[in-house]
Amino acid sequence: MPSEEVTDEHMAEVTGISLNTVRRTLYLLYEHRLAVYRRKRDPDSGWLTYLWQLCPQNIDKALESEARRLLRKLDSRLSYEKDHVFYACVNGCARLVFDDASEANFICPFCQGSLEYMENNRIVQTIEQQMKAIKANL
Repeated sequence: MPSEEVTDEHMAEVTGISLNTVRRTLYLLYEHRLAVYRRKRDPDSGWLTYLWQLCPQNIDKALESEARRLLRKLDSRLSYEKDHVFYACVNGCARLVFDDASEANFICPFCQGSLEYMENNRIVQTIEQQMKAIKANL
């Protein structure tokens, strides 16, 4: 991406990426304050042209914000894993909490296989490791 302003059409043409994908990406960058745009009206046609420019100086703040959002989601998932007992299909097609498994008479609702107790210590450990790694990078 050049340092000067460019149109979304120009970016699509140069990169070979569809215009819709380029626009979606630019709006995502804009939402995270990683890009800004300026509208310019064509005096002859009246059409609006959007001129885009990246803001790389905001990337550290955006990454930190995303890391904190991910930590919140992982913390929520960790609580869920610790607070529930799980049963899994012997064929691997479902994993249900105890209440749902008992309502289904410990029979898989998808393949009719049996549901057996599933230890989730490994899942809990993995989530904790991911959270520790993210916190270390903050």
